[in-house]
Amino acid sequence: MSGPAAVLWDMDGTLLDSEPLWDVAMADLALRHGITMSPALRESTLGNALPDALSKVYAAARIPAAEQDRAGDERWLLDHVAAMFDKGLPWRPGADAALELVRSAGLPMVLVTNTVRELTDVALETLDATRFVATVCGDEVALGKPHPDPYLRAASLVGLRPDQCLAVEDSPAGTAAATAAGCPTLVIPSAAPVPQGSLRSFRRSLVGLTIADVVDAWTGQHPGHLPAGRDMQR
Repeated sequence: MSGPAAVLWDMDGTLLDSEPLWDVAMADLALRHGITMSPALRESTLGNALPDALSKVYAAARIPAAEQDRAGDERWLLDHVAAMFDKGLPWRPGADAALELVRSAGLPMVLVTNTVRELTDVALETLDATRFVATVCGDEVALGKPHPDPYLRAASLVGLRPDQCLAVEDSPAGTAAATAAGCPTLVIPSAAPVPQGSLRSFRRSLVGLTIADVVDAWTGQHPGHLPAGRDMQR
């Protein structure tokens, strides 16, 4: 194999510049529980599945388990974010062209997100659902990112092993999930820095991405090829 057999794309922060909307929503959730969302707390929740993000807010607000209204808070947060999504979702730089490039090359693509299905379906109106052969959402797996479950499911949906796929991620949690699943991963950092590590190559932006870059990101991090953690610096 000279390159990846499929590309598995993260959504928030990688394809869509939706993290600022989540910043607002999470800050409002923190205020709802009597605390201010600190930069450290927000960074710790980036890319998290919703239950994990809620747990971190509850811990910061020192809310005992018996007093946590998870169902109510999830519904409130989803409605809040949905209202912002409905006003329009901006692209990350180069992301629209990158999707079209990979599709034109004939590589199947899967959207792999911790966002729940009802919000993902709204975002797919911007992304164009027909570009993806499948989508995996945070409420469709037992454990969301940073656990490997979403990427394991994505690879299985296209009949491939994770190491046959290239994942594209922006967050520490998402990158951890992809590499734990065994996917060579192209990291495009956005809101939080992602540490170097096994199966990780880095690029500053999706702007100007070529198929040669896609192949290089996969080949360079595939077992038996170049050392891990190299920075493409483009």
